[in-house]
Amino acid sequence: MKRLKDRNQASVGAVTLVLIVLITAVTYFSDSIPMFGNGTTYTAAFAESAGLAPDNEVQVAGVKVGQVTSVELGHKQVLVKFRVKGVRVGDASTASIEIKTLLGEKYLALDTKGGGTQSPGDTIPVQRTRTPFQLQDAFNQLSTTVGDIDTKQLAQSFTALSDSLKDSPQYLKDTLSGLSALSKTVSSRDADLHALLSNTSKISKTLSDRNAQLQQVISDGNLLLTELQQRREQISTLLKGTQQISQQLSGLVADNRTQIGPTLAALGKVTDVLQRNQGNLDRSLQLMAPFARVGANATGNGRWFEGYLCGLLPPTITAGGLSINPEGCTPPISAPDQGVGGR
Repeated sequence: MKRLKDRNQASVGAVTLVLIVLITAVTYFSDSIPMFGNGTTYTAAFAESAGLAPDNEVQVAGVKVGQVTSVELGHKQVLVKFRVKGVRVGDASTASIEIKTLLGEKYLALDTKGGGTQSPGDTIPVQRTRTPFQLQDAFNQLSTTVGDIDTKQLAQSFTALSDSLKDSPQYLKDTLSGLSALSKTVSSRDADLHALLSNTSKISKTLSDRNAQLQQVISDGNLLLTELQQRREQISTLLKGTQQISQQLSGLVADNRTQIGPTLAALGKVTDVLQRNQGNLDRSLQLMAPFARVGANATGNGRWFEGYLCGLLPPTITAGGLSINPEGCTPPISAPDQGVGGR
């Protein structure tokens, strides 16, 4: 046999490196290797986590056989990985999340079933898992239970019990009478209770159906609140600026009060004069229209004034079939004075 120093040092180094890698891998993944006696890891899918957490126990028939290693959210379901040791997990096994203590600690209960063996690479489906009792299930079962109760017979039973114990002490009689009255009340309100529980179930179903819309409303509300939060500083600055403008205007009015007072008084006098001469102003505006029209006609054809003089030439004379100065005109005759005092 060759001594170590006589062998190929490159080969010796390669083998040593491979051994180091294998030892490291075995040490790191020792929990997942069955031959080391640490158990086998399986995966189960649940509709919800129901408070199950890593390191919670895994029990079979009340005996601890392993623990939960991880609880992760998958596609619309929760994937729970757990490791068990010393127990065979059948291919029809079921898993359920149960309550361990009054403080709410949970554990994973495993019921091994099936003639074959569950493959660690296959996930136990949701159809073979169960979560703790839910409030919706409680309402549904309560509605069914209340509907199955014969309330009239229950009331008669309480009444018969009260009659049988009529010789009992007074406080017991009062108690039984109260129970009888309560039974009658429940009996009389049976239809209302049934309708209430049915409506509760419908409301729960409606909320479940509208889960996406409710999530969208909450998300939109969150966006609105975020935007308001971002605009808070701007709104605060706007309000401060408005307050400063109000203060400046108040100061301006106070500083110019002595000048504004006489100005308003003079403006009032001018308004009074205009009010007293309103008739003259109206008449002036009426006469302004013909003046403006005539002025526009006289100066509207160029840079000169147009005029018409009647009577500068002799008027038109017609005699013996002859017409002299046909373009002439006769000056208009002044109308008699129709003013005040005219006759």
